[in-house]
Amino acid sequence: MHEHTVRVRINTGTVEGFTRNGVHRWRSIPYAKPPVGALRYRAPVPAEPWPGVRYCHGFTYCAPQDRMYTLLGVGKYQPMSEDCLTLNVVAPESPEDDGPLPVMFFIHGGGYILGSSATPVYDGVALARRGCVFVSVNYRLGALGCLDLSALSTPEHPIDGNLFLADLVLALKWVQENIAVFGGDPDNVTIFGESAGAHAVATLLAVPAARGLFAQAISQSPASGMQSGPETAAAFAEQFAGVLGASARDGAAAVMSARPAELVAALRELVIRGGQDMPGAFPVGPTWGTEMLPQDPVEAMRAGNAHRVPLIVGTNADEGKLFTRFLKLLPTDEASIEALLAAAGPETRDRIVSAYPDYPSKAACIRLGGDFTFGTAAWDISHAHSAHAPTYTYRYDYAPRLLDMSGMGATHATELLAVFGIYRTRLGGLLTAAGDRASARRVSREVQARWGEFSRTGSPGEGWPRHDESMRAVLVFDRQTRLHYDPDADRRRAWQGFTLAAR
Repeated sequence: MHEHTVRVRINTGTVEGFTRNGVHRWRSIPYAKPPVGALRYRAPVPAEPWPGVRYCHGFTYCAPQDRMYTLLGVGKYQPMSEDCLTLNVVAPESPEDDGPLPVMFFIHGGGYILGSSATPVYDGVALARRGCVFVSVNYRLGALGCLDLSALSTPEHPIDGNLFLADLVLALKWVQENIAVFGGDPDNVTIFGESAGAHAVATLLAVPAARGLFAQAISQSPASGMQSGPETAAAFAEQFAGVLGASARDGAAAVMSARPAELVAALRELVIRGGQDMPGAFPVGPTWGTEMLPQDPVEAMRAGNAHRVPLIVGTNADEGKLFTRFLKLLPTDEASIEALLAAAGPETRDRIVSAYPDYPSKAACIRLGGDFTFGTAAWDISHAHSAHAPTYTYRYDYAPRLLDMSGMGATHATELLAVFGIYRTRLGGLLTAAGDRASARRVSREVQARWGEFSRTGSPGEGWPRHDESMRAVLVFDRQTRLHYDPDADRRRAWQGFTLAAR
């Protein structure tokens, strides 16, 4: 395995990465000053220049979160710190094209409370080999970045809101200023993300400060109910101060002095309470009605006020199954579903439930919970955005037999295995041991080719028509990829107009 170092000069100094198997990698390049001390809870500030060479061979810190979510390998955990505002770049050593390459900018998921760009699945090498410059980014999570505490702000302890969005905008500006030296085209950036990352992608479409920073967007399984108006955000902020043992008046001082681990634990408690008091509501995520995000993102799309860039949006066939085993945050049983639907009134409740003929069977409950969380978001986004910009909708149905046998199927996040080429790795070999290697690699090639074509041209290629309200074309990725028209019509119609009133 031939390996050597590689250096480039960016606007803050020289960064050294390494080249292995024909691919350059730079890890944990800072794009902002560490948001520590007086900069905690403030909008990010660009990184300061450094003398000499900065060594970017390894990953540094991820954002503070529960330690169990920082696992990188057997017994190996990524260290955590508030000093986490870094990004990674992966680029082909000898690109086939003479000109600059499209840039694919990945935003990781994790419910806005967990995750890291260092997660091995997000390596990005397979995408870079196909002809792009891949960038993955860390942003502030949980109570330090995605819980809007600005309602607690005081002159002595100022607190800004929507910090994670400001982080992502600054990282995209870094790309504009620096990506050319890595071989990337700053005028052709595709933002893409999964789960909370997909929600962040959809939200960035409605962020005025992000205008012109990306040319395409891909939203893989965006979630509903993760944005709040100012009043709801303020109520959550006051509750959070209460969990820390402070009043709203003393909340700013309390959050400024708390250790990161205390903030992580307090948010965990707030999430549990929120799920009991307000089923389906989630305290973390963006706040609309603010300078950073003037409108609810889907409302902005509907009104034509979002950035009119080409968009791919979709979901997986079995979204809810993952959440019956891990991260039990979704309503996937009868009791939680009835609590969720109670506020909507009996007529709406009956309409939604009747779209799941075997309700309240376990399978129907899991499907209903998945649709509530992910299906409704994808349906709403494709409907709203397609009126003003090219929009392409997919459903990912592929699951190797081992995932089917485990009861997971094509559950939440499994499309990442195809997007990132994991089926060609050792893990992929284990997942396809029951005789699925050829089909898994075929699906992966198809997804990567579509994502790659979209990042180059703004169109995902032949045989995938734009979404429009009369036809509702959905490309279904499976052993045999096929085109369906409005495949989940009954369920989609049942959820139309449903909202969580408290948001």
